Amino acid sequence: MSRYKKYDGGDPLAPPVDIAEALDAIGEDVMSGYSPERAMREFLRRGGQDQRGLDDIARQVAERRRDLLQRHNLDGTLEQVRELLDKAVLEERKQLARDVTMDDGDRAFREMQIDNLSPNTAAAVSELSSYDWTSREAREAYEEIKDLLGRELLDQRFQGMKQALEGATEEDREAIAEMLRDLNELLDKHNRGEDTPEDFEEFMAKHGHNFPENPQNIDELLDTLAQRSAAAQRMLNSMSEEQRRELMELSQQAFGSPSLMEQMAQLDANLQAARPGEDWYGSEEFGGGEGLGLGDGTGVLQDIAELDQLSEQLQQSYAGSRLDDIDLDALSRQLGDEAAVDARTLRELEQALRDSGQIERGSDGDLRLTPKAMRQLGKALLRDVAQRLSGRQGERDLQRAGAAGDLSGSSRPWAFGDTEPWDVPRTITNAVIREVGEGRAISTSSTQRSTGSTAGSRVRLSVDDIEVQETEARTQAAVALLVDTSFSMAMDGRWVPMKRTALALHTLIKSRFRNDDLQLISFGRYAQTMEIEKLTALDAIWDKGTNLHHALLLANRHFRKHPGAQPVLLIVTDGEPTAHLEQGGEVWFSYPPHPVTIARSVEELENSRRLGAQTTFFRLGDDPGLARFIDSMARRVEGRVVAPELDDLGAAVVGSYLGDRTARRTSNSYGDYPDAFGSRGWWAG
Repeated sequence: MSRYKKYDGGDPLAPPVDIAEALDAIGEDVMSGYSPERAMREFLRRGGQDQRGLDDIARQVAERRRDLLQRHNLDGTLEQVRELLDKAVLEERKQLARDVTMDDGDRAFREMQIDNLSPNTAAAVSELSSYDWTSREAREAYEEIKDLLGRELLDQRFQGMKQALEGATEEDREAIAEMLRDLNELLDKHNRGEDTPEDFEEFMAKHGHNFPENPQNIDELLDTLAQRSAAAQRMLNSMSEEQRRELMELSQQAFGSPSLMEQMAQLDANLQAARPGEDWYGSEEFGGGEGLGLGDGTGVLQDIAELDQLSEQLQQSYAGSRLDDIDLDALSRQLGDEAAVDARTLRELEQALRDSGQIERGSDGDLRLTPKAMRQLGKALLRDVAQRLSGRQGERDLQRAGAAGDLSGSSRPWAFGDTEPWDVPRTITNAVIREVGEGRAISTSSTQRSTGSTAGSRVRLSVDDIEVQETEARTQAAVALLVDTSFSMAMDGRWVPMKRTALALHTLIKSRFRNDDLQLISFGRYAQTMEIEKLTALDAIWDKGTNLHHALLLANRHFRKHPGAQPVLLIVTDGEPTAHLEQGGEVWFSYPPHPVTIARSVEELENSRRLGAQTTFFRLGDDPGLARFIDSMARRVEGRVVAPELDDLGAAVVGSYLGDRTARRTSNSYGDYPDAFGSRGWWAG
């Protein structure tokens, strides 16, 4: 049997989710110190440029909840009862005044009964239960009170019952009473563990038309009834003491028989015993002007409970939370289809991120960026660096490979100025694919060539088809990038640019200059070598001290391990040395910088010079004392100083590295890059 329902999948022609924007944002947050898991959660929470995030949907949920409370109050049923009572009394007074045949004593007695009714609505309704109405309209209004109370009480527990029983006969009411008795018997047996599936099927065959939710088993029936019953109890808890007392007194008049309330009380007890985890004791504060009946009020309390669940699901703050936890049907009911489509898109985006090979779960259970993601992030950073360098130097790109050198095995599109040899197979393949795509037949038959047949045409090359072979420069470099990780770097907003710089340089060397050996060294109170994955995920910590001495010790050890390579020393810092290592390995810290710390740092820097290192300092910040110190350090070792703005730090470091390679290959001076940063920074050295 086929089943059809309303399509709720959003725009069927919409493109698949694009994870590029998400990966860029996640990578940025990871370098800010977030874990990949948290970074992904933060992106899903914020959303993208054209995609609402969880926070926006959660805000809409909160607004919906607030609107329900501020728009409604719980006086609806009591107000209706008061109106019907006033109508009955008024019609009775009219009839007493009109009826000239009535005995004057009887008339006076009836008027006295009506005049002395209790001001309490519930008490007045009770006092009139035995009154012999003379007005047909008054009797109908009073009977409508009892009918209304019965339908409202049933609607509290069985949604839609108020409308279903409107104009019901006595037989209809008796059928409902029988359903309540059978239901309580079924729940009694279930709570004792004595029920069977046949009992449930027999009950549904007899009374299933009263349950539009169409439960498939006793548990689904219990869930539906308990949620509604708990909402009814929360509504009662939300009323004032006076409202509760008046309502309980009125309830005894429901359908003119107290037996309904007895059955309802038994039902509530059975449901609470079966589902004690429901919220039976909560309450809400309503403050609006729109009165709610008992059934509608219970529905609003159910909506509020559903909104609270959605809020928790959207917060994703509990252990093991996933966007699959979000109830899209509930979201659609409460906020409309658009919100459900937005949440589904975020769910698909989360799944695409997990399935893309960009994020993986490590042995410790935490998510982390995969090497593939690190490479893509590094390439993006390198492209940004290339654009900055090309804009200042007039160069086309950083995709340089030495014209004279070993083939790397890879190729790239030709660009003006390339002198590398063509990659002929790739060039011909590109041309064939292009011409076939343009609908042109390609002739490769010798018969066609000899006969001059025009059935096909020969391959015609276009400039866009040409690819050149990449070569690696033969000169090897041992590169040490020293990055300051003291707390001032994070405090002054230099933490992420530092990480971006390290990742860009790492990507460049691993992809273009694979003969070079890069060592990443962080230095705060002490120094340590770091893999790029660890450095990019490093969180900012309070690290009191700038131990350049220790970092230089590690850099020189790296240079000594590669005696045949050209040492390149790149130092990124925003402070003078305030710590050094003692003979026993202890850290000595002093601020202002102690002369011994300065001496140890200078001594180790000169050791780098004796090893042949080409040194460049990248000074961050405008501190005059730091500028004087770094200038003097650079002069001692014939090094250079760059003072870039933060946005240009990556371009400065990469440009310095490339400049050193150019100097080593062509014996040019570093003067090829005197204005690499224009007005954004300056060179000295």
